[in-house]
Amino acid sequence: MEITTKVFGTITIDDDKIIQFPNGIIGFPDLTEFTLVHDEEKGTESIHWLQSLQEPAFAMPVMDPLIVCPDYNPEVDDELLKVIGEIIPEELLVLVTVTVPKDLTKMSVNLRGPVVINAAEKKAIQIIVEGDEYPVKFPIYDILNNNKQKAGE
Repeated sequence: MEITTKVFGTITIDDDKIIQFPNGIIGFPDLTEFTLVHDEEKGTESIHWLQSLQEPAFAMPVMDPLIVCPDYNPEVDDELLKVIGEIIPEELLVLVTVTVPKDLTKMSVNLRGPVVINAAEKKAIQIIVEGDEYPVKFPIYDILNNNKQKAGE
């Protein structure tokens, strides 16, 4: 499949890279097919994009929450995850959405609404974590800068 995206231009998506969101994503219930795209030059340790296949102009920046919050481990009711198939921990990929405002120092991730992907089944769901332990806007600018400096040492 070939799509023309706002962020990456025209890209080719292999059928085995299509991720189904049976319930859509929060705020966009009709968007159910996505692929995960990342900048080849920056590798997988940076921001990825959850690119909609139905709406090429829609791509959400996402990242591994453990990069900015090493002890991230929200309690999730297994009932919520049934829609993405059998749960095998090694096959789960958890991502959080990234907000990148004009003032980059205010960059944050949403630890309250993670995306859980069952890599084996190519199905995913975005859930809301109960409680106040994880904020909707967790600032990450300083953390990313510190990580970058440590990597350069």
